[in-house]
Amino acid sequence: MKPVEIKKDIFWVGVVDWNSRDFHGYSLSPSGTTYNAFLVKDEKVTLFDTVKHDHLDEFLCAIAQACGGTPRIDYMVVNHLEPDHSGCLSTIVERFHPEKIFCSPMGEKNLRSYHHDSKDWPVEAVPTGSSISIGKRTVQFIETRMLHWPDNMLSYIPEDKIAFSSDAFGQNWASTERFCDEVDRSAIFASLADYYANIVLPYSAVVLKTLDALVGMNLDIDMLCPDHGLIWRGKEDVAYALDCYRQFALQKPTKKAVIVYDTMWHSTEKMASAICDGLAAEGISVRIMSVKHNHHSAVMREVLDAGAVLVGSPTHNNGILPLVADVLTYMKGLRPQNKIGAAFGSFGWSGECVKILTEHLVGMGMEMVEPAVKVKNKPDHDTFQACFELGKKVGQAINAKLSA
Repeated sequence: MKPVEIKKDIFWVGVVDWNSRDFHGYSLSPSGTTYNAFLVKDEKVTLFDTVKHDHLDEFLCAIAQACGGTPRIDYMVVNHLEPDHSGCLSTIVERFHPEKIFCSPMGEKNLRSYHHDSKDWPVEAVPTGSSISIGKRTVQFIETRMLHWPDNMLSYIPEDKIAFSSDAFGQNWASTERFCDEVDRSAIFASLADYYANIVLPYSAVVLKTLDALVGMNLDIDMLCPDHGLIWRGKEDVAYALDCYRQFALQKPTKKAVIVYDTMWHSTEKMASAICDGLAAEGISVRIMSVKHNHHSAVMREVLDAGAVLVGSPTHNNGILPLVADVLTYMKGLRPQNKIGAAFGSFGWSGECVKILTEHLVGMGMEMVEPAVKVKNKPDHDTFQACFELGKKVGQAINAKLSA
């Protein structure tokens, strides 16, 4: 990709990774992702972040084109140390010998363990409130710890009303477009929500504090540049991105339930359908997700705004089926809040499934609806009625919670 001038003398010099299909354990299929880096041409040519090392040649080519054929980097800003953003940092330092490398205090602590050749680098820690001059422009630094690593920070240039926000407000999106207003709004919302659900969700309390802090700083931002995906351009789009993050972080339940299950001989699958009917009878929107056909990251995207999560599995070797265990382990790490839970399943002879599923959901802090439904071998009419009633009870619990 050629560099793109996003404001006067400020260039996107990132790369598009069309073939990436896994990102931190969640599936990107079929979208791929983007590693964004930005170069500001001023008295001090300043580079904000780098890209994954696999794309070094493309990155260096973009820098050379942005600089007009004679590349030069005086200052380096490292907003985040993760290898998809600092993967080319050692090469940049070796080739351009920047006068200074700026990172957050936590970034300074961790830099050496990522870049073993950094002992003699001119590193300078810039805590929140610090600023530097790069000529006509000032760069202000704001730590955004745990969005989503301890070293993350945001860099803001007030003269251009532009903020480089690192991982925050990003999406995994591969395209030739560079701005959010160039693509369908519903699609970009889905991608933003997907990224939040699978990466940022555990840090929702921190997100709210950070958003409040940014509001308190009264920053005038009309362009928000994340390290993944498309750039938010214009005050309306910037406000939209900030508001989406606030709504995601609040994790308010909706009239929606997600039924997650696996099945061996279709008994648990049929139970899921009967439970769905009970939920729908209470006016609840339902997503039924077989873990054989839906990646755990797709499940989390649906769980993000759900009011309830219902999980089913047959008993398997005195436990639950492996793909269900995978989803529950992944979900627990992302710490969804404000959910109602329920368990169901079938068994042949030992029957531990419902107990194990309940323990998983209780361990995530979900409000359980009882009694869970468990059936030996094949469900009959009475079992389906019990499943329908379980769905109704969960639906009633969602409605009661929303009206409280």
